Amino acid sequence: MSKGPVSQFIQHHYRHFNAAALVDAAKGYEKHLLEGGKMMVTLAGAMSTAELGVSLAEIIRQGKVDIISCTGANLEEDVMNLVAHTHYKRIPNYRDLTPQEEWDLLEKGLNRVTDTCIPEEEAFRKIQHHIAKLWKDADAAGERYFPHEFLYKLLNSEVMKDGYEIDTKDSWMIAAAERNLPIIVGGWEDSTLGNIFASYVIKNEVKATTMKSGIEYMVWLSDWYRKNSGGKGVGFFQIGGGIAGDFPICVVPMMYQDLEWHDVPFWSYFCQISDSTTSYGSYSGAVPNEKITWGKLGIDTPKFIVESDATIVAPLIFAYILGW
Repeated sequence: MSKGPVSQFIQHHYRHFNAAALVDAAKGYEKHLLEGGKMMVTLAGAMSTAELGVSLAEIIRQGKVDIISCTGANLEEDVMNLVAHTHYKRIPNYRDLTPQEEWDLLEKGLNRVTDTCIPEEEAFRKIQHHIAKLWKDADAAGERYFPHEFLYKLLNSEVMKDGYEIDTKDSWMIAAAERNLPIIVGGWEDSTLGNIFASYVIKNEVKATTMKSGIEYMVWLSDWYRKNSGGKGVGFFQIGGGIAGDFPICVVPMMYQDLEWHDVPFWSYFCQISDSTTSYGSYSGAVPNEKITWGKLGIDTPKFIVESDATIVAPLIFAYILGW
């Protein structure tokens, strides 16, 4: 397909070093899809608060993502931005803040993520009342769901629709819910909603088992991978490091080594965007070849690493894939 001005700019100017790696990764992603492959995108860091949904939502809508793995924070923070966007506060001079100024932000209910403060009352509390009802209703009915399924139920119910503060086309969670896109959330407990859910368990208002676990996510993913890894296979596009990438990529060696299913194919494309430079013992800073020794990638798997800020790189790669 013909490419738009952003893609043309990238191809003309991005010729060397990390810029060239970006172009190679984008072309590799596009080639993987054109040859019938499927793609997992993993979201670490605070990509939702960084409003990656502006480009990611369109990638999802156009069917260029087949499954997402994300942290609990990224799962919830896209919804928080959806309902409380006008209350977020940007602090460009965040590097200059004193401990007292940080404390003052806390007193105002503003939880800082780099240069952006999430408004606790407007974001967390707006969602809490509605999501807690879904938790309690499921608990009472003896039903169990994954964390993302509860949020899909919340979004699909449209009970918060009148309070949306951004265009829904810029919410990747709205796009994912519309497609019922599979999502894997390893370590969901490490999130604000996870903490809130734990508080309800402590108060005996819901049972911990009402929320399906990370182990159940892995079991589910093994089945999904088996069903979707034929032909060109499944690619792995990792934004940042951490559990969002570490957890799902291990499904392949788990099946091959622990279950001894020796017909399981490796991930068939791999790209990581990370500002974690190559270092000793750092998984996020490990070069892709190291994953060969762990049974995750094959010798011939196309491998790319772009050592840069994901908030800059990911939208450009998505723009290229979308032909913008």
